[in-house]
Amino acid sequence: MQAERNRGHGDNVDPGITEEATMSIDQVMTKAHSLIASDRVEGTVVRRPNGEKIGHIERLMIDKISGKVAYAVLSFGGFLGIGASVLPLPWARLSYSREQEAYQLDISPEELAKAPSFLADKDFDWGDRSQEEDLHRYYNVPPYWGSF
Repeated sequence: MQAERNRGHGDNVDPGITEEATMSIDQVMTKAHSLIASDRVEGTVVRRPNGEKIGHIERLMIDKISGKVAYAVLSFGGFLGIGASVLPLPWARLSYSREQEAYQLDISPEELAKAPSFLADKDFDWGDRSQEEDLHRYYNVPPYWGSF
């Protein structure tokens, strides 16, 4: 029983609490729902709608004030991480495909080649609002902070 297992971990478990009420965090995080832990998004493959792999999500950028995910940082190209390009994508541009168990980005190879990006060993200036505006204009999505 979960309640009995929790007793050995320093928790004071009320014998009247049901097993469901004492589920571990791992059990909660694996139940089917629309929320996902950020560490489970990082490393997730990004594919085109036809299933072709583009890259993977390196990290998420979250607005500290609103708490909204602003960007997914896509890593692609290179070999074993060397020479990889890093592409900041407005979060609104991605969708999740349950069938592919991947995030989808509807972008042609030509659009991807022209997209604002930076090398993995360089850093994007997240404090430069003009760079962020350029990203949102390129992808034709409204900015996470409201309007231009």
